Amino acid sequence: MDPYVTSELTPEGIATVTFFHPAQNAMPGFLLRQLAETIEETGHNPAVKVLILQSSGDRTFCAGASFDELAAIQNEEEGKTFFSGFANVINACRKSPLIILGKVQGKAVGGGVGLAAATDYCFATQHAAIRLSELGIGIGPFVVGPAIERKIGLSAFSQLTLNASTFYDAFWAKEKGLYAEVFDTVAEMDAAIGRFAQSFTQHSPVALQQVKKIFWEGTEHWETLLAERAAMSGRLVLSDFTRSAVAQIKAAKP
Repeated sequence: MDPYVTSELTPEGIATVTFFHPAQNAMPGFLLRQLAETIEETGHNPAVKVLILQSSGDRTFCAGASFDELAAIQNEEEGKTFFSGFANVINACRKSPLIILGKVQGKAVGGGVGLAAATDYCFATQHAAIRLSELGIGIGPFVVGPAIERKIGLSAFSQLTLNASTFYDAFWAKEKGLYAEVFDTVAEMDAAIGRFAQSFTQHSPVALQQVKKIFWEGTEHWETLLAERAAMSGRLVLSDFTRSAVAQIKAAKP
């Protein structure tokens, strides 16, 4: 199947934005741009009362950034542009006037953890383990770090960052505050998120917008911060260490 971003709206005002890429939902730049634009456009639709962010597929929510694009970076400007992809999605979530509900059906790696952290209330299944693998290729979770640290705190973020080869299970992520609820099956999660989203259709839109602003107080500088972090990663990705690590990972893939 071809990669896509879709948006669906129910008559009650529940919008569902879905992204997909056949490589375990690893996100290339064009798909991240589409996702950021779709979240922004949905937030400007007065008919929408709540937004659900999800991916297609079974056991992987998002495998992070595309390694094919990562390997193709030739200079710092290209690097900054590449790493700005997840920054733009995070900022689109942050600035949206809508409450955004996350739906994480499977593993989240790197930027995928950042997407989950950028939602306002995140549902997950027991299969939704998380990992920040960036140190393993000579960079760090610089761009997604502020969103993740905001949700789980510096101590847990440090643990995730330094144990770059370790998956932490969904219950650890719930204990730390990334996930609000964890379910045994996708069907149970779908039912719960459906009921929760429906409740937002009965709330005052103005009150919800004010609550959203309160949730994100203190992040007004993130446009600049995440751009600086993207530039930092863009420089590091050109190192011999990272080029070698990425080449080894690509060679090991079937």
